[in-house]
Amino acid sequence: MPKIILTTHVMTPIDRCFDLSRSIDFHKISTQHTNEEAIEGVTSGLIELHESVTWRAKHFGIVQTLSTKITEFKRPFFFVDEMTKGSFKGFRHEHIFEQKGNGTLMIDRFDFESPYGIIGKLVDGLILKNYMTNFLLKRNQVIKEFAESDQWKLILDN
Repeated sequence: MPKIILTTHVMTPIDRCFDLSRSIDFHKISTQHTNEEAIEGVTSGLIELHESVTWRAKHFGIVQTLSTKITEFKRPFFFVDEMTKGSFKGFRHEHIFEQKGNGTLMIDRFDFESPYGIIGKLVDGLILKNYMTNFLLKRNQVIKEFAESDQWKLILDN
């Protein structure tokens, strides 16, 4: 099972990073390049423990749906979302937040696996690990841009 581990340092309080990361409205903004839309479950606001969301998005030119559930949650230090239905055989995304001085260290641990046995393993290694890494890096960059400016207020002050 491929594993992606990313760290992003954001010069803002931990609560802001935590809430932006679990905001459905912000996720739509940070993934505009894939036209992600929440279509079932929690479709706006902040997602909480045991809540689910189903996303529709375009990846590799194909419209896909993916459902996830928040399975672990300790505000403002971590939460975990896990796939319940979608194209992967499975995935688990751990979002970890550590206060570092005046800033926050965001750590993503993303484990995933494609279906289809050996063919899926080849696709994971040759294509998907790089694709998912870039997807998460782009999302984290948008979190950083919003959190370090006043743009976060457009999402969290409503």
